[in-house]
Amino acid sequence: MSLTVCLAGATGWAGSELARGIAAAPDLRLVAGISRANAGRSLGDVLGEPRLKTPLFASAAEALAVGCEVFVEYTKPGSAKANILAALAQGAHVVVGTSGLTDAEYAEIDAAARARQRGVLACGNFALTAVLLQRFAEQAAKLLPQWEIIDYADDAKRDAPSGTVRELTQRLSQVRAPETTVPIDQTLGLREARGATVNGMQVHALRLPGHVLGVDVVFGLPDQTLVLRHNAGSSARPYVDGALIAIRRVHRLVGVHRGLDKVLD
Repeated sequence: MSLTVCLAGATGWAGSELARGIAAAPDLRLVAGISRANAGRSLGDVLGEPRLKTPLFASAAEALAVGCEVFVEYTKPGSAKANILAALAQGAHVVVGTSGLTDAEYAEIDAAARARQRGVLACGNFALTAVLLQRFAEQAAKLLPQWEIIDYADDAKRDAPSGTVRELTQRLSQVRAPETTVPIDQTLGLREARGATVNGMQVHALRLPGHVLGVDVVFGLPDQTLVLRHNAGSSARPYVDGALIAIRRVHRLVGVHRGLDKVLD
């Protein structure tokens, strides 16, 4: 029996690649997609993928009326929360790939998910190398008391920090708060030059052509440093395998959980 999936953002850069991945998966069936620009068409016709007979709708409400077990949110921060809450209200589990949602928004989503006894798996990054970076950074933070984060993305990315880095800071904050030799509020000159304080740690967001998505976690001790780095290329393919795992396993959860590794062990 195939697991039924609704995909919001089905014709986007990441969503279209995931749709092809679902089409190739024998245990998954994409029953509805959301794409306002292509509403009324078949997803297969839009993507040139004959295996996808999936109808496209203009809104989450229309797509959810078809019925699905898992809703995948891959749109924009402005519409993501409403889509997720609508999916939960319909009884679907939710996988979130959209970046830019705040901790307060996730708290609201968590309450709705627990009320419905449904799982929400929010992944700032589905790439397995990014998942490993998060895990290794948590281990390093237990031993190395000082670190800062550099967030790389292309010049068109509006949200800062990225969802990957938001998730990373949230996870590292549960290990400990990093130490600073000179408190940030005692900075001489421009306080902004020290970056933004996110979950108790300094984040420096670069938005420049030539980057796709990347993150450095830089740890320091006297006379030694450790740099953990994840870089993504221009293809959306690295995110597909992790997203498929999330779709298959989100039903194990209740409430909001951050990070793909929550379902890897």
